[in-house]
Amino acid sequence: MTVTLTGPFEALGPRLFGLAYRMLGSRAEAEDILQDAYLRWHQADRDAIDNPEAWLVTTTSRLAIDRLRRLKTEREAYVGPWLPEPIVSAVAPADRDVHLAEDLSIAFLTLLERLAPDERAAFLLHEVFDVGYPQIARVLGKSDAACRQIVHRARERVHGERKRFDASESAKRRLLQTFMAALDARDDRTLLALFAPDATWTADGGSKVAAAPYPILGAEQIVRLILGLREKFWAADRVVEIASQRRARALVS
Repeated sequence: MTVTLTGPFEALGPRLFGLAYRMLGSRAEAEDILQDAYLRWHQADRDAIDNPEAWLVTTTSRLAIDRLRRLKTEREAYVGPWLPEPIVSAVAPADRDVHLAEDLSIAFLTLLERLAPDERAAFLLHEVFDVGYPQIARVLGKSDAACRQIVHRARERVHGERKRFDASESAKRRLLQTFMAALDARDDRTLLALFAPDATWTADGGSKVAAAPYPILGAEQIVRLILGLREKFWAADRVVEIASQRRARALVS
């Protein structure tokens, strides 16, 4: 089902989508949450809502928490590693691009997977969307003090495990170009030099295509894997495009 967004919901749509996507790690799930939130907004008594933004953020957060709790059970039974679904498009809608900022990297979303649903919601609301503790307390049904502790613990877990340095967009592009050129040339030495000796390769086929059921450990094992995949799937008519959308992304068709 597709809904037509109007009024406050239309203005806040990108922010609500960003919240739902960060909570669930899936574009389809986030869009479902947005539709559910819109239906509740459409059916609500608007005259009784003093602050539409707070109402919509609260409703979207609660829907996402409930959905994430159900998904946690499904993902625990998932065959192989589960990875967040990247948002990949050649040109991002301008309104969403403002809200889908640097913290949408797969690495960051994977770190968020380690948080419980309430922790994830509280952390995102406060750290990413600058929502105050009183509103977070209303979302979670907890005291302000409890929410402060939840955010503090979540912040320590996330920040403690984040990458130790940031690479520039140009460095990422050069690295990706080197990787693609070495893969095209079957240059195993160059490929091996691109990976740390203890690198880990994790694949998720989304239950739709075959993927390694366990992480591949070590640079040599990874290079052997990707060269094998190259021989099996590298089509002669492939088209590779590197698109920059706040970060380098490879679109392969």
